[in-house]
Amino acid sequence: MDTILETLAALFPGLGTAAVLAGITLALAYPLGAVFALCIDAPIRFVRLAAVAVVEVGRGLPLLVLLYLIYRGLPQADIVLDPLPSAVIAFTWSIGSYATEMIRSSIQAVPDGQTDAARALNLPDRVAFFSVILPQALRIAIPPLMNLAIKTFQLTSLGYAITLSEVMQAAHRHGSVHFKFLESFVVAAVIYAAVIIPCSVLARRLERRLSLHLRPVQGVNATTQ
Repeated sequence: MDTILETLAALFPGLGTAAVLAGITLALAYPLGAVFALCIDAPIRFVRLAAVAVVEVGRGLPLLVLLYLIYRGLPQADIVLDPLPSAVIAFTWSIGSYATEMIRSSIQAVPDGQTDAARALNLPDRVAFFSVILPQALRIAIPPLMNLAIKTFQLTSLGYAITLSEVMQAAHRHGSVHFKFLESFVVAAVIYAAVIIPCSVLARRLERRLSLHLRPVQGVNATTQ
């Protein structure tokens, strides 16, 4: 029991680092995802192509490759970053790219009738989008974005590859010092599970509540057609 508590005490600071990385990433990635979702459908060709390029690279490259490119590759260009800023940049690029596609698909999922109704009220297109379409799209996007947040916390374990002092790095270091890798990694797994499982349950409950909220509206639309 003392060994488990000792291991938990050694790994617990890494949980704080993982939480900071995930929190900063999501605080940056979600707004950027919304901006890039709008830029991809922008009428200006250069803006549209630039946004598509950034998003496709972010989605196409594995996160581990981005981490190495930024942390170990940029120093050859005389750009040296600490592990945490490197991880924030790589994570924000990758997670923001996935958030972009989730937000775009949510905007496209809003029924066309909502746009027609806004135009019937003589609302300008910009006002109609930000007052009618976007709020509904964000409500649709909440469940996948919550799942993406959970995935982001899981992926913080990749910070170990660039010496970021998160849970896995702390577990490996503790196991190396005390020659107890099994106990260290079991405790690391328990820490991840203690955070992820409750968040997953919350995400499923929220998704069900949103589905129940949307169902009556869909029923009304069906009866009026």
